[in-house]
Amino acid sequence: MRILIAEDEKAIADEVKSHLERAGYVADVVGDGETAWFRGETEDYDGIVVDLGLPRLDGLSVIRNLRRAGCRSAILVLTARGGWMERVSGIDAGADDYLPKPFHGEELLARLGAVLRRAQGHTTPQIVIGGLRLDTRAMTLTHDGRPISLTPLEFRALRYLAHNRGRVVSQFELCEHVWAGSQEPGSNTLEVLIARLRKKIGSDVIRTQRGHGYVIGE
Repeated sequence: MRILIAEDEKAIADEVKSHLERAGYVADVVGDGETAWFRGETEDYDGIVVDLGLPRLDGLSVIRNLRRAGCRSAILVLTARGGWMERVSGIDAGADDYLPKPFHGEELLARLGAVLRRAQGHTTPQIVIGGLRLDTRAMTLTHDGRPISLTPLEFRALRYLAHNRGRVVSQFELCEHVWAGSQEPGSNTLEVLIARLRKKIGSDVIRTQRGHGYVIGE
């Protein structure tokens, strides 16, 4: 899943990005509000982590502008402004949750995971597909209780398809949410990745809609 981090303090931005990438997310970083607004409105992100004290355009304005433009990404406010008024202002602007600085990496991942699940209609970190149980928090997969080992790329692809269960996901969209922007895959890399996944989880779990993409579920 693809996350935009809007944070002007490089050390904090690097810390957030490191936590997210270790948890299997694809993360992009921008350092000012205008760029965050533009990227959030023109690119497809599952979630956005926004600092309120951004230069050029403050975080609350970024959130308001994105929501007015119809952006449906899950938004987590991450800021040093910890008072209740700032929290209320962030939620009223359209944020889904609020995490004050300093933060613990595990809480960041838990809160972000929760808002992402709610945005996709999931109430727990576990997604069940037939006999498969994908735990998006623990990054594990089991089939009838038997663990199945996945590579980081396989996990990213399966998690994104599972989060969008029942919807056809195009090859371009899946690539965007599995690989970072600087790591564009080759022409048949995605097909090879899906083939490896099918060998592990069963050929009938991920279906191909010719000319459109891939789908899990009805």
